[in-house]
Amino acid sequence: MRVIAFLLSMLFLMLSGSLRAETGDQHAQAAARGLVGTPAPRLVLKTIDGQTIDLASYYGKKAVYLEFWATWCVPCRQQMPHLKQVYEHAGKDLVVIAIDVGFDDTVKDVRRYRSQMGLKMPIVFDDGSIGEAFHLRVTPQHVVIGRDGRIAFLGHEANDKLDAALLAARTSAPANTVARAAANNASDEASTTLPDLSIPTVSGADFPLRTDAGKGRPTVLVFMSPWCETYLAQSRPAVAESCRAVREQVTALSQDDRVRWLGVSSRLWAGKDDLLAYQRDHHLTMPLALDESGTLFRRYRVTHVPTLLVFDAQGRVVRRIEGVDPKLGDELKTLSSK
Repeated sequence: MRVIAFLLSMLFLMLSGSLRAETGDQHAQAAARGLVGTPAPRLVLKTIDGQTIDLASYYGKKAVYLEFWATWCVPCRQQMPHLKQVYEHAGKDLVVIAIDVGFDDTVKDVRRYRSQMGLKMPIVFDDGSIGEAFHLRVTPQHVVIGRDGRIAFLGHEANDKLDAALLAARTSAPANTVARAAANNASDEASTTLPDLSIPTVSGADFPLRTDAGKGRPTVLVFMSPWCETYLAQSRPAVAESCRAVREQVTALSQDDRVRWLGVSSRLWAGKDDLLAYQRDHHLTMPLALDESGTLFRRYRVTHVPTLLVFDAQGRVVRRIEGVDPKLGDELKTLSSK
């Protein structure tokens, strides 16, 4: 066990590229702050098999266990036997739901993995709204909701603390009422325009998204993750190579100050220190921002990295690119000249 723990810690350090990076537990603790003890969101989920699950229908009656995971996530795979065991012994007082985070995964990937592992529990493919409601910061992320309809536990490891939380949630007294929470989906109009927002970058400066609207400068938002090139090199080599190629293309094109560039990182397995290390290690001049709340990823329905959104001078989306596009440089020159 000590050897395994050591290897996992080394893997995380390789993933983050920085000794100052947060561990999975620290990410989970950050997500738990302000969430544990509060009424659980009242969400309606849809499984990959078309089943509808109304979470609120269980509040006050049963405990609920949600595990956020991904097929490419190494610790998720290591902890999957625990999830299977919990589901198989759940009984009538515990609902168990597996939620794929919907990031660099497809429903086809999930179905294939379900078949390989013989998973029987309901599986939901997240569009980002469930992760937002439960402050998703890491994979796996375990969420336990008590019979009273309040969030009782949030963690990263499948350990004694999680098992104790599951036991306590199943035996807690049910409640007659629970508070409501709402999740908003981006409108079609919002997903095709730049919002009137200033985004804080990891350097400390703000990046006003619409400052240059109408002033002749297009904007490119580069949706990325600092660990894509390294962590996915084995499990998703094509994606890792795409991340590297896009970084190199963006590094070259972003030297042209007629275009505004902003790298937008997912909060999943990433923090400010990770972005600063990534920026330093690759000598990036493009400003980077951490999408802490997932607002921009959801607004533009970005579920894969790398994804580039090109906006014209009026702040309207004109191109959506996943991977390298050899014509991007010429297109930006045309947009800049208008």
